[in-house]
Parts: sequence; C-alpha cells; structure tokens
Amino acid sequence: MSAPVPAVVLAAPGTNRDGDVAAALTAAGAAARIVTLAELRDEPKLLDAARLVVVAGGFSFADALGSGKLFALELADILGEGVAALLAAGRPVLGICNGFQTLVRLGLLPGGAQPAVLAPNAAGRFECRWVALVAPAGRCVWTAGLTEPLTCPVAHGEGRFHAPPETLAALETGGQVALRYATADGAAAAGAYPFNPNGSAHDIAGICDSTGLVLGLMPHPENHIHTWQHPRWRRGDTGGNALRLFERGVAHAAGL
Repeated sequence: MSAPVPAVVLAAPGTNRDGDVAAALTAAGAAARIVTLAELRDEPKLLDAARLVVVAGGFSFADALGSGKLFALELADILGEGVAALLAAGRPVLGICNGFQTLVRLGLLPGGAQPAVLAPNAAGRFECRWVALVAPAGRCVWTAGLTEPLTCPVAHGEGRFHAPPETLAALETGGQVALRYATADGAAAAGAYPFNPNGSAHDIAGICDSTGLVLGLMPHPENHIHTWQHPRWRRGDTGGNALRLFERGVAHAAGL
C-alpha cells in the first residue's frame, strides 16, 4: 500500500473550512496538515515537503479590503517566489471559495496577464445553496475524467466570475474552464438562477491556469464527500459526491 501523499491546507484568520478540506484530502489518500499563515511565516519551508497545497475557504481577515485581498498579500509577502517553485515542481494547487478569490488576487488565476475578478453576486446578496457542477474536457488535473455532475454547496457573497471578452474567449479555447454551473441533471444552466447562483459569465464555477495544475472554484466540494452530507440523502438522493475531485488531485500528486 502506497504512503499517503503529504498535503498542506493553508488557513488564515477567519477561514473556516480548513478542517473540512483536511478531512476531504485524508479521505482521498493524503496526509493533510493545516498550516496557518503565522506558522508559515515562522517556517516557510513547511511547504517544501507538500506535494499538494489547498488554500482554504471562509472569510479570511473578515474580507477586509475585499475578498481574499489580505490573504493574497500575506502569502505573497511570506512566500515570494515559493509559489512559482511549487508550480515548477508540478505540484497541484487548489483554492476554494475565499481561496479562489485569493489565487485570483495573487495573479495565479487565470494566469499570465489575463484579468479577471470575482465580483458581488448578481442578486446582490449572500448565496447559500446546493448547486450542480459539470466538468468540461480541458487541461485541469483536478477534474480530469469527471464525467458525472458533482453536487456541493455554495456560500458566498462575491462569487460572480467576471472577465473581459478576450479573457473569457482565451479560457474557453485554452481548456481552462474547469467547472460550470448546471441543472440537477447536468444540463447547461444557461445563466438561469438558482442553477447559476451568482450570475457568473459562461456559467463558470471554476477555472484552472494554463498548466492545469492550479484550480480555483467557488463551490465547496469538501462539504460533500459522504453520501449523508447530501441534503436529500434520506430520500435516496445521494449522487454527485465531490470526493472524486480531491481523489484526482491526490492521484496526480502521488505520481510526482
């Protein structure tokens, strides 16, 4: 039996899903350690042994100065070129919800000079509901081979993916749209609420960088890794388990 893949879950003041992510990674075959920004500042080499890194979701720094901004500034100050070194080594990186916002603020997503933002929800309010996701064929190592829809909750006020037309076109043609919002049966949401809960362009729920290693998504797959977590499981509705996404990431890291 192979040894668990060493993984780090980065947490900041205010994040609240780091424990859930660690549990998901453990279930997927990783040995997950939660590392706070304070610990990372004291010992930046904590990431050296990690073959996989997840930036956890929540409300880092109470969303001061904008969602994910302070988390991104702290990481950039602590790690410097360390993030680039992770990617150069082929290690997968995942940012969930506030973690996605952080990766966008860091410039890791969409990557290069492509501008994008996670703007306030189109409805102008916080959205907390379950959604369905489909994974188009593309570059992302985290979603490779996911042919069945995933179901998991969203919980955000600023999750509307917005980018200039040229960026959206580049993401589409480059295979960087990793996840889209869909109806319960996997059909296109076509921008319709509540299937697309925030008004994201092209129903985009998650994107990857040009290498396919870095994935950011607004929904919370870590909150549907057991059948009993589905809100309708007592009625026999147990489909869409999102553990598969973590299993893909861990499997890729295991091959490094």
